[in-house]
Amino acid sequence: MSTKRNIHSVKKSNYLTRADVDPAILVTIREVFEEELDTPKGPEFKWVCYFDELEKGTVLNWINSQTIAKILDSESFDDWPGGKIVLYDDPTVMFGQQMVGGIRVRTPRKRPAEKPATQPESKVEFDDEIPFGEEVETV
Repeated sequence: MSTKRNIHSVKKSNYLTRADVDPAILVTIREVFEEELDTPKGPEFKWVCYFDELEKGTVLNWINSQTIAKILDSESFDDWPGGKIVLYDDPTVMFGQQMVGGIRVRTPRKRPAEKPATQPESKVEFDDEIPFGEEVETV
């Protein structure tokens, strides 16, 4: 993924930001593990999800964790690798009483079924000619 030329590139982050998933991106989960993060309250352990397509991971919150568990039909992080999800920027995410936006997860859209390959025309030749003028023998 190329570096975006906007104000979000000024702030260096070890994890995905809203700008990284706008437009939405289809990703494959590579691994999920717990990492120690520096927070305003001090160091905390949080679960982080990493993807095949991206260098950075996303810190999992409760809503995104529940959504991924539903999409992949498993609450176990051990079952998630290989699963496909879509990450997108949702400007309506609330923090307390403020709308601050954030990264959300959704199910990948299903692609329309491919049309079956057309069958080659049959090369069998039929003799559809009706014999006129010939006498037909009756019994």
